[in-house]
Order: sequence, then structure tokens, then C-alpha cells
Amino acid sequence: MANASLSWVETIRSYLDKRLLWVFMLGCSSGFPWVLIGSNMSGWLKDAGLTRAAIGYFGSVFAVYAINFLWAPLVDRVKLPVLNRYLGQRRSWIFLCQSIVFVCTFLIAGVDPAKSLMLTSMLALCIATASSTQDIAIDAYRIDTFPKSDSSKLPQASAMAVIGWWTGYSLPGYLAFINADSIGWNGVYYGMTAIVGLLMLFTLLVGEPQTRREALQAEAEQRHSHVVGNPIVAWLTVTVFEPFIDFFRRNGFRVALTLLLFVFLFKIGEAFLGRMSIAFYKDIGFSNEQIGYYSKLIGWGLTMLFTLIGSMVNVKFGIVRGLMIGGIAMAASNLMFAWIAKVGPNETLFLATLVVDNFTSAFSTVAFVSFLTMVTGQAFSATQYALLASLGNLGRTTLASFSGELVDYLDDWSTFFVLTALMVIPSLIMLYSLRHYFTGVLDRASKDHR
Repeated sequence: MANASLSWVETIRSYLDKRLLWVFMLGCSSGFPWVLIGSNMSGWLKDAGLTRAAIGYFGSVFAVYAINFLWAPLVDRVKLPVLNRYLGQRRSWIFLCQSIVFVCTFLIAGVDPAKSLMLTSMLALCIATASSTQDIAIDAYRIDTFPKSDSSKLPQASAMAVIGWWTGYSLPGYLAFINADSIGWNGVYYGMTAIVGLLMLFTLLVGEPQTRREALQAEAEQRHSHVVGNPIVAWLTVTVFEPFIDFFRRNGFRVALTLLLFVFLFKIGEAFLGRMSIAFYKDIGFSNEQIGYYSKLIGWGLTMLFTLIGSMVNVKFGIVRGLMIGGIAMAASNLMFAWIAKVGPNETLFLATLVVDNFTSAFSTVAFVSFLTMVTGQAFSATQYALLASLGNLGRTTLASFSGELVDYLDDWSTFFVLTALMVIPSLIMLYSLRHYFTGVLDRASKDHR
């Protein structure tokens, strides 16, 4: 999937595509809920006096991202009343989910988590459920917008989705942390509600992609009707089973299973680090303003830059190679945090660590998202991508919930970050051992859609 024949000028010029702007705008909507119930909430809970273990367990609400593939077929197949007529299949689901996030964010702004932890958790769970469903539709929107026949666009679309995600995550996070001490976390969340409203406006502005999805699904229904003999049952079997049958049929059973395991393992170490990063910064001695400035604002700028660079490299030299290089670098960057744990709240080292961490994370994420996109089918893009993304989120959410317990058990931040660096090794061994299979899957997927 390399495009080494393209010049760097041609590669840069290919980014001038308005569809990439649409992907960026929807990426912002995808990233924003994570700051609502992620770093913002961690900062609020920490300031409210909750323990690190409690903060870690609160993150269990993210577990819904690991199982959203269970209802992903509905996003592929069910047409929402009224909304579908005006917005189309993908945008109607996105807008509905954003409406739920809007209401829950407004309600959570009036809650004191120290006194109403259960209510706060329930509202956060509602946000996570709506957000994870929104992600299904947004990922499918991106896949539908950029067909696999134009394989050089996949890293670019992935990059814009990642940049959008981090923009929606980091900029509001920066605004939250620099204002938390002056207006309080409740005031911050009222401000976050207004941002959700702005994101809903963005959804109304983008265009709905045109695909052969419905025709391909109709063909699948005809095949199933011959077997089950009933159109209603055929609709159900196509909706529930065909996306998974299609995935294993196209990739082969052994490669498909290995791919699922690789996706599950690839970002576990990064997830453990991410879940505890805010608590770590505060324990080491950084202030809310320092966290907001360095981790959110500067971190966002670095992610924007490095994601673009990473996508260009992946366009030029290929996605699988980018995955291997990015994974190794991502693991090594975690050791920078162990260095901070030894040195203390040194702003220069903090900045250097963010530079390294954002570069390696952005590079590997572009390759990872591009790779997942390439192995999905057109007829059931929402369901198949959701299955892959859910497995990745399973490691990042459920297992990472024990990150606080692990820190308490080790009682040493440096050792914790060294362990997070080692967690990526099994997936890299797997990727290397199956590199020829993965390259073959990418080549076949590209040829099938030319």
C-alpha cells in the first residue's frame, strides 16, 4: 500500500480535499465526549478528594466502547424516523447521539460528584453509550466517503479523523483545566454543553457520502432469503450475522482471528498510561494550569503536526511498516514518563516527553486506523469497523480500569511506566510474524475495490 512514486509536493497537495474537512469536523465530535468523562472528570474527581483507585474504577464507563459492535448492525441497517429523510443514514445517527450527549452534559454540570457519585456515574455512562454509538456512525461515514480504490487517501482520512479527535479532546480539555480553579468544575461543564451544541451544528453542515451500501445489502438479503425462505428473517440474519460472516470469509479464518487478537493487544500499554496520566501529573506536583497548558494545548498542537507527518509517511511507505515502527516508538516513549517520575515536576522534561509521546502516538494511530479501515467491507462498514475498534477499546478500557490498583500495588510511578512500555511487545511479535499475511490482506482488499 505504499505510494513511493508520489512526490512530497503531490502528497501535500492531495490534502486539499473538502471531504477531509468533513472527516475532521466529525472527528472533533468523536473526541469531545472522552474529555467529558475522561481527563476532565479525572481532574474533577481528584479535586473532590476521591482516591486513585476510585478514579480508575470510574473509567469503567468506557467499557461500552468495547461492546458497541453488538448494536453496530443497527447503525448500518436501521433508518431513523424523520432524521434519515433530511440527514441520511450516517448523519442522522450522529445527530441523534450528539443530542443525547448534549442533554447529559447539561445535567452533569449541576451535580457534585463527591456527594452524588452514582448519579455522576450514570450520566457518564449515558454519555459513553451515546458517544460509542456516534463513533460507529462517524467511522462508517469516513469509510463510506473514501473508497478503498483510492488507497492513498486512507492514511489522509485517518489523519484528519485523528486530528479532529484530538482537537475535540485537547482544546476543550485545555479550556477546562485553565478555568477549573476560577469558575469551578460545574461552570466548566456548562461551558462544555455549549461546545456540544456547536458540534451538532457541524454535523448539519457536512455532506452525506454516496455508496453502494444499500445495493450490496439487498444482494445479501436475497442470498439469505434463499436459505431461510422468509424476508423478515433474512433481514435479521443479514443485519446480525452477515457482517461477521463477510469479515471472516474475506480475510480467512486464521488471519481474521489473529487480526482480532492483534487489535486487542496493540494499545494496552498506552491505555494504562493514559488512564493514570492526570493523577500522575498531580501527584508529581504539576498544577491544573500547567497540565492544561502542556498536556492539552501544546499536546494538541504537537498531535496536529505529527499526525500530518505520520500520514504522509504512511502514504509514501505503507501502512504495515508504519504500524511496526510506530508500535516500537510508542512503547519506548512511555519510558520518558518514568524519567519524569524520578526527576519531579520539571517543565522542560515535561515538554520533551510530550513531544516524544505525541509523535509516536500520532504516527502509530494513523497507521492503526488506516489498517482497520482497509480490512473492512463496503456493505457493512459500520459493523465491521466497530468490531475491530471495540476490541481495541476493550484492552484500553476494561483492563486499564485496574491501572490505579497497579500503581497503588507497585507504589512506584517509574516501575509502572516501564511495565506499560513492555505491554506492547506481544502485539509487535504478532504483527511481525504475520506481516506477509497482513500485506496480502491489504493488497486483496485494494484490488477487490478497483
